[in-house]
Amino acid sequence: MATYLVADSGSTKTDWCLLRDGSKPVYYSTKGINPYLQNGASIAELLNDEISWAGKKHIPDVISYYGAGASSIDKQKLLASILKQHFGASKVSVQSDLMAAARALCGDQKGMVCILGTGSSSCYYDGKNIKIQQPSLGYLAGDEGSGNYMGRRILQYYAYNTFDAELKTGFEMRYGKDINAILSKLYSDPYPNRYLASFAPMLVDMRGHYMAENIIEDCINDFFRNSILKYRQSWKRPLYFTGSIAFAFKDVISNLCDQYELELGKIEKSPMEGLVKYYKNEIKNL
Repeated sequence: MATYLVADSGSTKTDWCLLRDGSKPVYYSTKGINPYLQNGASIAELLNDEISWAGKKHIPDVISYYGAGASSIDKQKLLASILKQHFGASKVSVQSDLMAAARALCGDQKGMVCILGTGSSSCYYDGKNIKIQQPSLGYLAGDEGSGNYMGRRILQYYAYNTFDAELKTGFEMRYGKDINAILSKLYSDPYPNRYLASFAPMLVDMRGHYMAENIIEDCINDFFRNSILKYRQSWKRPLYFTGSIAFAFKDVISNLCDQYELELGKIEKSPMEGLVKYYKNEIKNL
């Protein structure tokens, strides 16, 4: 009986699940993987450090990996080679994190699929394949509605003295007063998108404050205007969301769907539960 290793990776965290028919799923978690921000050597090093059991026990027959930055052929080949070497699997499939979200949230139904986590992305899924996808410009030029997008806004509001006394104090209690130290870390950090996203939890803690609510709504509305509303299918098919930001601010997403007269499907924090169900069915059908 084939053993599957399923992975769903964002830029901040990767969720892993080892599946075998008749056995309970075994879950793992590691730091995020993104081949646009990490080279092959650093990805291999991460796997060696955080999944050191590979090749010694639980050797998977099949790896199904879904990840941020894994939509292009060259990045898929890079990741497949690293995963195959590390785990010793005979078969490795690498696809984008959007495909993970689509399979987990839509199954075999058509829908608009959106990710709002450390980064953001969207696509139209026809029940089998991603048919249309807005380009993702990443944390430097895009990622509207994401954690790093919100973090950038928070940092701007603090540095430009836009926050009122309550939010200013709240920021300083969490991140300190030294803006030069913050900027030094931002511009020296190997993963600046993660660092910017680390400011976003402040908005969760400050819900109800008008300025925090404005940031949340403005950032997610930017995602609607620049991404969702560009698809004509948005008015014909339900919208499905996954990711930490989507889950934390699902009320805002629901309100914006009402405002734009769009149908909201469901919002999940992670696609892993849906992926496990998908692959359990696949294992049974082998």
